[in-house]
Amino acid sequence: MTHTHNLVLRAAAILWVIWGLVHALAAGMIIPADPQAAISAILDGVDPARLAAEYPAELSGILSQHGWNLGWFGIATIVGGVFIWRASMTAIWVTALIGGLADVGYFVFVDLPGYNNFLPGTLMTIVSATAIVLSFWVWWSRRGGAPAGMAE
Repeated sequence: MTHTHNLVLRAAAILWVIWGLVHALAAGMIIPADPQAAISAILDGVDPARLAAEYPAELSGILSQHGWNLGWFGIATIVGGVFIWRASMTAIWVTALIGGLADVGYFVFVDLPGYNNFLPGTLMTIVSATAIVLSFWVWWSRRGGAPAGMAE
């Protein structure tokens, strides 16, 4: 592995750890929150007046489950980031699957319709996409499949 590969993997690892910390923090905010506060936190780009409603208490379970998923996604990507830092090619795939698929859902159902503000939602989508591109570039070039001029 070249010095450039190590630097790129470390950059990707740092991005995954940041992504994971933000999602673990979001979980800590959503799980204990009442439905009104949780929905407002998730859909922070929507006028709060539009979200003002009497939500059934049962919605707390669904929102807490969403928070739980945010938490384990976050913790798993932090662990993945540590292994990517250590140049684990398997961690590149596992972390991209967990964080990347979580962000695809967010992008499709929250980002595209415009239900969120840029920070932190859309920024985290950019962070995970960048981490995936960086780490897959290393994976691809290490397996000898990089196009001419890209491998080092």
